[in-house]
Parts: sequence; structure tokens; C-alpha cells
Amino acid sequence: MSQYAESLRAARATARAETLAQQSRRALRRLVVAIWKHRWYYLLLIAPITYYLIFRYIPIWNAQIAFKEFYALKGVWDSPWVGFKHFETFFNSFYFSELLVNTVIFSIAKLVLGLPLAVILAIAIHESRFLLFRSLVQTITYLPHFLSWVIMYGLLLGLLSPSSGLINEMIKSFGGDPIPFLTSTDWFRQVVVLSDIWKETGWSAILYLAALLGINPELYEAAAVDGASRWRRIWHISIPGIVPVIILVTMLRLGNILDAGFHQIWVLYSVPVYSVGDIIDTWVYRSGILDFQFSLATAVGLFKGVIGLILILVANEIAKRWAQQSLF
Repeated sequence: MSQYAESLRAARATARAETLAQQSRRALRRLVVAIWKHRWYYLLLIAPITYYLIFRYIPIWNAQIAFKEFYALKGVWDSPWVGFKHFETFFNSFYFSELLVNTVIFSIAKLVLGLPLAVILAIAIHESRFLLFRSLVQTITYLPHFLSWVIMYGLLLGLLSPSSGLINEMIKSFGGDPIPFLTSTDWFRQVVVLSDIWKETGWSAILYLAALLGINPELYEAAAVDGASRWRRIWHISIPGIVPVIILVTMLRLGNILDAGFHQIWVLYSVPVYSVGDIIDTWVYRSGILDFQFSLATAVGLFKGVIGLILILVANEIAKRWAQQSLF
């Protein structure tokens, strides 16, 4: 009897294994069919996936040199471990507090001033009744985004040069003294923030304009029938309609709070304004890259990544609790 029971259990186990195998084959077949059906979409994904694999995920392996004394001849794996030495070097640096303050000031100023202006520009374009004027304004405002900071520096020099800049010429015509905007510690931060707003506001407004176009037009029609003025429609329909996008953009910007714009600062600043213009990225480039201290540069990069992750998690939790919006 026991032999019969064992045979029965073996037969049932075999049947279950065959059933699972058949289910697996069917699932695999469905997966292959689905991939083939949407093959062109997956083909389009090859380029971005390859980019992220090569430049984002594979380099994570090399991030271990932040805890090592990296020697190029020994390679990443054979370089000796030094623990948190490079983090301590950065934190104990004479310039650490200055770099952190400058970086945060630039990032917060660009976010606090740039985001509302982009929203206002998007709403203004959306509310305009003249299609030609809307297209013209939108093109003019987002065109600077496509100019490199080298070209922008040339434009700023033509405007702010103490000797022949347009703005200084106007100041001198009113009897004032020319101002060295790009080499003055009193003016450099304002130049950086305002030039970034000039360059990026139009491009940022496109995202909010797309969100405005996604709002149901019937809401505006119903509000107009009820007698709501244009300002009321903007306040009660347009702005609430783009709040989720504003929250999303704010959280993503908070994650990059320690990225104050390396290319911009590197092109615009000079030795006289290091005290108010030097940020973490420019210091890392000078001390870590130009001086071949790759471990130090990697340590600072990890520090920035951890801070950014913490800020995103905190901002996401706050948005989830207070605005019922979140990234995840």
C-alpha cells in the first residue's frame, strides 16, 4: 500500500512539473509574441538603454575608488582600500563650507525664481488669443536654451563689459561709474542666476504649457458660462491643473540641488569671484580631475548622490502627505 502511495505521489509531482513546464512555455510564447508585436518600440529603446548601461550603470562598479587610493597602473580592483579618507579630505577642506553655501544658493535661487517665471510664461502663452504672437514669443523665449554657455558668455560680455558693454554704456550715459559685473563679488551671483533664467525659462515653460493644453476645455467653458473672469479661470482651473507637474519638477530639481550648473559657472567665473562663485563641481574639476585625484572626485560625486537621494525621498513623502502627489 505504501508503495502504491509513493507511486501516486511521484505521478502527481510529475504531472505538476509538466503542468508548470507547459505554463512556462505558454508564458514565454506570449512574451515572445508581445515583443515581436511591439518590436519597433523596443528597437527605439535600444539607444537609451545602451546609453544608460554604458554611462550610468557600468560606472557604478568603479565608484568603489571613492574608498580606495586609486592607482591607474593597479586598476580599480587592486588599488588599496583607504576607507573614508577622501570624504574626510573633502569635509575638512578649508573651502567646504564656502563651496556648499555657494552651490545651495545658486540652486535654490534658480529654482525659486526660475520655476514661477516659467509657470507665468506658460500661462501667458496659453491665454494669448493671437496664435502668431504665441508662436513668436514661444520661439524667442526657448531659443536661448539651444545656445552653449560659451556663446551666452559672449552675449553677456557684450552687455556687461565695463569698457564697452551696452548696460555699462547706459550707466555711464547717466553719469554713473561702470560696474565689473563678471568680476565683482557683489554682482556675480545675480549675473549667474539671471543669465540662467534668461537661458532656460522658455524651455522650462514648454512642460507647463503641455500640461495646460491637457486640461479639459469644457472646464473653461463651464466656468465662463458661470460668469468667471479670466483671472478666476486661471486661478481655479489652470494653476490647479498644472500643480502635479510643478510638484514633480520641484522634486526632481531638489534631487539635483547640489548641481548648480558646472558649465555655466566654469565659463563665467574667474579668480576674483571664487569666494562667491566657486561651487562643488568646479572645485572637484580643479582639485580632482586636473590634479588627477580621481578618488577624491568620486567621493564627492557619491556625497552629492546620497544627498540628492535623501532630498528626493523627503520631498516625495511631503508631497504625498500634503498634496497627494508623488513620484512613487
